Amino acid sequence: MNKSSLMGLLGFVMLVITSCAQGEAKRSAPKPAVLAVETVKEKEVTVYKEYATNIEGQQNVEIRAKVDGFIKGVYIDEGDIVKKGQLLFKLDAENLSQQLNAAKASVTVAEAQVAVVRVEFEKVSLLVSKKIIGAVELQTSQSKLGAAKAQLAAAKASYLNAKQSLSYAHITSPVNGIVGSLPYKIGSLVGRNEKMPLTTVSNIDNVYAYFTMSEKQLLTFIRSVKGESMQEKINQMPVIDLYLADGSLYEEKGKIETINGMVNPRTGSVSYRAKFKNTNQLLRNGNSGLLKFPSTFKNAMVIPQKASFEIQGQRFVYIVDKENKIQSKAIDVSENMADKMIVSKGLSVGDVVVVEGVMKLKGGMEILPKK
Repeated sequence: MNKSSLMGLLGFVMLVITSCAQGEAKRSAPKPAVLAVETVKEKEVTVYKEYATNIEGQQNVEIRAKVDGFIKGVYIDEGDIVKKGQLLFKLDAENLSQQLNAAKASVTVAEAQVAVVRVEFEKVSLLVSKKIIGAVELQTSQSKLGAAKAQLAAAKASYLNAKQSLSYAHITSPVNGIVGSLPYKIGSLVGRNEKMPLTTVSNIDNVYAYFTMSEKQLLTFIRSVKGESMQEKINQMPVIDLYLADGSLYEEKGKIETINGMVNPRTGSVSYRAKFKNTNQLLRNGNSGLLKFPSTFKNAMVIPQKASFEIQGQRFVYIVDKENKIQSKAIDVSENMADKMIVSKGLSVGDVVVVEGVMKLKGGMEILPKK
């Protein structure tokens, strides 16, 4: 084989090897991944936020003894439904009865004294009119009558006080409601200085649900709700749902009535109060629950939670360009929902966002978008 033939053969072999290598490279090159994407749009979204709440009755009245004495009778039990004016407790009031009798006797004595002095005054008046005695005696008699009347008035006042004190031995309910705990039993000595009340009567025809929001949430509320005054803004707030301790939805809707005028400096929170009807008496003072408060966002850009990833506290998404290549972009999230989020900054309407497999992607990669 001459030299030129050898060179031709070598060239042919190199061409075959190169072609095989290029074919192998084409066969081994990875194909772009097929990934789901979404086009960013604006829409109206209602977000439900949850707040832990404590339930209190519309009225929680502490029942206390106004006079000292031993409990002689207990006429209710824990959990009883009582009416206004119903007898709850009776105290041993023997000493109060004695005081009342003494005060009544003092009134009788004072009335007799007034009668005696009045007769004397009438006699003196007659003698003065006939000029038998001078006017000085009349003034003296008149002063005695005034003093006797004053003593009678004081005696009557003491009698009324003693009568009122005796009535305090019969302790009645000031409101309609449900009886709380009974820490004292028959025979217990109670009085005005006891730390614990005899019981508590809770009016639960309506109940209040107390909860807190952050200072930031309060500012958002004030700016987003229409109204010239705070009360007008409160009136515009939507109704709220109450979920009970067993997870069930309470049948009545609630309405926020008041917002505390001060921010707690330690927690940075503001206290709210919502009112619920309690027609069937299901809710009791001290119940706990969960409030779901709706907030509506207009022109919100919503994307799935799984479309984002986090690096050093910053959220990112992958944006697909016209050449189907992806680039990461930082975003700010204003609200998080169960599986979606509202983006407040970083995206524009019409952006195409990768919504699956983002943890395995890198900027600059090419994908095949699947809507």
